[in-house]
Amino acid sequence: MAIRLNMLPEDCISTVLSLTSPPDACRIMLTSSSLRSAADSDTVWNRFLPSDLPHLLSRTHTQLSFCSKKDLFFQLCDYVLVDGGIKSFSLNKVSGKKSYVLSSRALSIALSNEPNHWMWTAHSTSRFAEVIELKTISNLEIEGTIDTQDLSPNTTYGAYLIIKVSDQAFGLDSIPSETSISKDESSVITNTAFLCPLDEQKQQLESLFFMNRRRMMEKRVVEGDARRPSKRGDGWMEVELGEFIVGDKSEMVKMSLMEVKGHQLKGGLIIEGIEMRPKC
Repeated sequence: MAIRLNMLPEDCISTVLSLTSPPDACRIMLTSSSLRSAADSDTVWNRFLPSDLPHLLSRTHTQLSFCSKKDLFFQLCDYVLVDGGIKSFSLNKVSGKKSYVLSSRALSIALSNEPNHWMWTAHSTSRFAEVIELKTISNLEIEGTIDTQDLSPNTTYGAYLIIKVSDQAFGLDSIPSETSISKDESSVITNTAFLCPLDEQKQQLESLFFMNRRRMMEKRVVEGDARRPSKRGDGWMEVELGEFIVGDKSEMVKMSLMEVKGHQLKGGLIIEGIEMRPKC
């Protein structure tokens, strides 16, 4: 393949490589010195960048400095803060598809500005200037929205609530929370999730003393998978809220987690935001 490509002018080679993928271009740079210049060219890497790049760059919290389109691509793969620092945007290193994180400031959280219930604070492991920590509340209502035009078309996305649970947390898993995904107020997809990782010893004790009460309370919520949080690479945990498909037209997607049927006090939940990233 390299011998055939070597017969072509460099601009033609760059055009061919732009039809591959970022990993393919990187492999060619490593394996073929004669094709390295073409694989490194802006023609190739401009194709891997989003078509609305000028609009995205105009939204960045701080101005980006880059020496090539390849350099810009990999900067965007890390993440950049946008919209005044309350959202983050990144590219998938393999596909070049977009991901977004809505910070807790960009979410609608019931009573979030009531200091008796919630506390805004900085966190050393967060990408954002602030996260929000639950002090005590009975009804938990968290909602985020995004326009699908900000995402990559013809892609299935997952939505994930990014959280931590403090050592003093209480009342978060008395019953499962209800999660939902809807597009333009229609096609609502619901599920259930717990906010704490599975603790088998704690679960056995609760089963021993509170099983009847728990079963009665669980009948109040929708049926679902009762998903558990999973660890992320950045030190946080995430709970999947659901998935949705982005087509070619602009639609508003609403993602939510609610626990309003148990009526027990709860606290100790720390929320960084909601991430939307490609599932394939």
